Amino acid sequence: MITDPIFYLVAVPAMLIMGMSKGGFGGSAGALAVPMMALVADPLTAAAIALPVLLLMDAVAVWKFRRSWSRQHLAIMLPAALPGIAAAALLMGQLPVDAMRVLLGGLALFFCLHHWFWNSWSGGRGGKPGRRAGYFWGMVAGFTSTQIHAGEVPASIYLLPQRLDKMRLMGTNALFFATVNLLKLLPYSLLGQFDRTNLGTSLLLLPLAPLPLGVLLGHRLLRLCSESLIYRILYGFLAVAGGKLIWDGLSG
Repeated sequence: MITDPIFYLVAVPAMLIMGMSKGGFGGSAGALAVPMMALVADPLTAAAIALPVLLLMDAVAVWKFRRSWSRQHLAIMLPAALPGIAAAALLMGQLPVDAMRVLLGGLALFFCLHHWFWNSWSGGRGGKPGRRAGYFWGMVAGFTSTQIHAGEVPASIYLLPQRLDKMRLMGTNALFFATVNLLKLLPYSLLGQFDRTNLGTSLLLLPLAPLPLGVLLGHRLLRLCSESLIYRILYGFLAVAGGKLIWDGLSG
C-alpha cells in the first residue's frame, strides 16, 4: 500500500467530500475528490484507489435514497451511459485528457452562467431538457466518468434543469453513479489497476476516512436545507467543479 503520509492527508478529506456529495450535499463537489488525490498520485492510480471506496459510498447512498429516485430519468440515462463507458474503455490513454477537462469545464461554467442569467431575464421559466438531451448527457457522463472521473458534471447538466424535488434529484444521481461505478470495474480490472498496492491503499482508506459518516452527514444536511438553497448549492459547486476542470486542463 502507499505509505506516504502526504497522500493520506489529501485523500482522507477528498473522500469525505465525495461522501457528503453522495449523501446529497454538494452534488458536483464530488468531482473534486479524484483531482485532489491526483495531486499526490498518478491520476489513473488515484481513480483506481478511489473506485472501491466509492462503491461502498454508493451502497450507503442507494440505501438512504431507496424510495426517492426517478424511474423516468434513469430509464433514459443508464442505457445511454453504457456506450459511453465502453468507448472510454477502448480509448483509455489515447485521448488528450487535458483538452477534455477544459471542454467539460467550459460546458459546466456556460451551463451555470446560462442558468443564473436566464433565470433573471425569464423569471425562472427555462425549459427542461428532453429525452434526446438525456441520452446525450447520459452517454457523456458514462464516458467522462470512466476517462477523467468527472461524470457528475454532464449528469448535472441534464438533471438540474428537470427541477425534481431535492430527494428524488439526489436519489436519481446516487443510483445512476452506483451503476456506472460498478460497470467501471471491468475496464479498470482489464487495465491492471487493481493490483495489491492500489487495493491495499483502498482498504486502508476505509477506516481512516469514516466514509459512511460522510454520506450520512450529507444526507442529513440535505434534509435540513430548503429546496431552493440546495439548488443554489448544487449550481455553485457545479461552477466550482467546472473551474477546477479548466484549471487542471490548462495546467496539466
